[in-house]
Amino acid sequence: MATTDEFERIESTMHPEMPPGLHLQRTTAEFSAQTVPSGLLAAHRVAASTWGRLRVSSGSVTFVFEDEPLLPRVLAAGDHIDIPPSRHHHVEPATDAVFVVEFYR
Repeated sequence: MATTDEFERIESTMHPEMPPGLHLQRTTAEFSAQTVPSGLLAAHRVAASTWGRLRVSSGSVTFVFEDEPLLPRVLAAGDHIDIPPSRHHHVEPATDAVFVVEFYR
């Protein structure tokens, strides 16, 4: 049986949280299924020492960490996910999706 420390490690991997003290550096333009850059649809990563936060304003976006392809996260309007530095991932926006990506350091 897993220990408390093991459960916390698994939880932090599945639901990473941005550490306190970071500051917003920039926000992308709004993307939709029609305007999302092709690079976001394929495996990519946030730069070292930078955290990302994907925010969905309408519709839904499926977010996939490449090291956990069987555990996609479906984000609906109002949801967000924090993206750790250097962790490979991709997005799969629904046809009605509208979202932005924020970058923090």
